[in-house]
Amino acid sequence: MEQELLLECQRSDRNAQRKVYEKMAGRLYAVCRRYLKNDEDIEEVLADTFYKIFTKITQLQNADTFEAWARKIAVNECLQKLRSNKGLLISLEENFIDHSEGTTENLSLEKDILSLLNFLPEGCRAIFNLFAIEGYPHKEIAAMLSISEGTSKSQLNFARKKLQELLVNQNI
Repeated sequence: MEQELLLECQRSDRNAQRKVYEKMAGRLYAVCRRYLKNDEDIEEVLADTFYKIFTKITQLQNADTFEAWARKIAVNECLQKLRSNKGLLISLEENFIDHSEGTTENLSLEKDILSLLNFLPEGCRAIFNLFAIEGYPHKEIAAMLSISEGTSKSQLNFARKKLQELLVNQNI
């Protein structure tokens, strides 16, 4: 993002804010779409994200980090929405629980996998996104979502198994 454009946003210039919105809306919408299924929720979270971006932009020190900063705001807003919906966690059957340390799997089928994320329960989808896509460790995920590390790991494992089933069933 251009330094001058962000400086104008810090001075509450509406034209600059519109330009930033136009440049970032698609990217941030895609981030929100990975966490939320409902279009109304996505639009609400996106609006909240941009509100927070424009009210907190004076705290941004380096224009080079703007996109990552904006993405983090979007992720946090999505997680807050999931918590408020109380749909974050699912009950897992005992045979799905695996407390082994997960690793990020090869996402060469990224488009297909991302489209299949919509078939996962919200809690699993959020944890899969945070771990496999955003790169957060289980300890941080647990702190963000107010869950145990074991729950984070087991839900990631559940999400992976479900994605594998979906991939096999769709011959991807």
